[in-house]
Amino acid sequence: MRKYLIFFEKVKFVGTGDFQIFSILHAFLLFKYPPPTINTTSCLWLPQNSHKPRNYTIPILTCQFKEKMVDLDCKAKIASTDMPNKSPKLTNKLQVSVPSTFRAAQISEAPAVACSAYDNYLRLPELRKLWSSIEFPSWKDESVLKPALHALEISFRFVSTVLSDPRPYANGREWRRRLESLTTSQIEIIANICEDNEEDGATRGTAPIVDLRSSNGVLARDGSYTEVWKMTGDTTVVSRTSESSLLPRLATWHKSEDIAQKILYSIECEMRRCPYTLGLGEPNLAGKPNLEYDLVCKPSELHLLKKSPYDHIDNYENQTLYSSHQILESWINVSQQLLKRITERVEIKDFVRAASGCYLIERIWKLLAEIEDLHLLMDPDDFLKLKNQLCIKSINEAGPFCFRSKGLVEITRQCRDLKHKVPCILGVEVDPMGGPRVQEAAMKLYREKKESEKIHLLQALQAVEAAMKRFFYAFKQLLVVVTGSLDANANQVIFSSDSGDSLSHIFLEPTYFPSLDAAKTFLGDFWNHEQGGMRLG
Repeated sequence: MRKYLIFFEKVKFVGTGDFQIFSILHAFLLFKYPPPTINTTSCLWLPQNSHKPRNYTIPILTCQFKEKMVDLDCKAKIASTDMPNKSPKLTNKLQVSVPSTFRAAQISEAPAVACSAYDNYLRLPELRKLWSSIEFPSWKDESVLKPALHALEISFRFVSTVLSDPRPYANGREWRRRLESLTTSQIEIIANICEDNEEDGATRGTAPIVDLRSSNGVLARDGSYTEVWKMTGDTTVVSRTSESSLLPRLATWHKSEDIAQKILYSIECEMRRCPYTLGLGEPNLAGKPNLEYDLVCKPSELHLLKKSPYDHIDNYENQTLYSSHQILESWINVSQQLLKRITERVEIKDFVRAASGCYLIERIWKLLAEIEDLHLLMDPDDFLKLKNQLCIKSINEAGPFCFRSKGLVEITRQCRDLKHKVPCILGVEVDPMGGPRVQEAAMKLYREKKESEKIHLLQALQAVEAAMKRFFYAFKQLLVVVTGSLDANANQVIFSSDSGDSLSHIFLEPTYFPSLDAAKTFLGDFWNHEQGGMRLG
């Protein structure tokens, strides 16, 4: 291994020449050790400051060449000649540490046999047929809203399952609270999807709805029209309730009446900004049109899939596991459709709606974590017994259990690939020489604040990354709790510096947006010097 020591003493960078010395060094290294010998992405670039010249003291720049790879270990000490005196406890130095090489996480599905068993257990092939069926060709949002409504309807069935649990040791009180919270979270996201779709001129007014004012106050004989009242003037409104959904039935059962009423009021509140409501029996005090819920969701067909292929197993947690993962997979399908739309919107420069879609993805990642947390309420002995009955083995597995879901792996990849959209958003091209072109554009955008929609989208992209990494970190902790550390270790979730744990690598790997990260780092340092390093407290 050869080591080169390059010394600089108080090199003064002024204005646009801030990067000249590094450009010269970079060009020299590229000439001496052309790609792929040199890893250009590990170079450290100093910020541009066109307002005040600074003196940068770079005591040492070490370049180590070994097996056609190079690591640049750069430590920059910044000293400004016009900075005021400070307390010895405060420092105005920008300390940037370049982490050691961390292998990017290789995200791949579990073995095909394990993935197939997972799909068959949840009857995903049949569910996917329901998700992909097109009943309203002119309604472009059907592919997004339909699986979301399926998840909501399965949640109603889940409530019925939990409240029918005959086991005296089940934690019924906490189950009720968790399912209320889970259902409310889903309704909030569904309402946001409906709002966004109605704000889009291309999809506004295409949802299949029924106008309740058209009946002139006449009740239909089939019993789905339940209430009549008058609005202002002579307008008469008929309240319509779904015939196939389980929610109206839950409202009439003494065990679930309180939960059902809370869900109905949640629908009324969350859908208040939408031009229509779901039509599940909510009060609908505004007299808005109802979505054709039974035609879109088709609850009767969905509930034909309520039994798993392993329904013969004598374990009540079997139905709990089955229902929770069907809800999970439904929202994963929603995410897949939304991520495709986000990519399309970025390409056509519709940054406002792209940012809105990203924040929906962030909320769905949090919802997925909430669904997974339901495992904490399962009885430990019954769950571990079920794990053995379903032949879910951890020994010699190729990865964590969650990677048996092909959809989860796919949306993880899609979220990571959003990083490639940053240059398009900023309107620049990536410098093939490894220069800070994207970083400079981001710093300019943050400082000028002229294109706020781009800032919102960039923030939303980083919010998606944070939510996704939180999900996998939480799943790692969850698996240790529900199966024990020994079993989790066999499932490769206990992380060590030498392990090849793909799950831990996901939330430990560096940020997907290094240019945005660097821009904020140097922008923060700029304001630190501008404000004289003052701190609160």
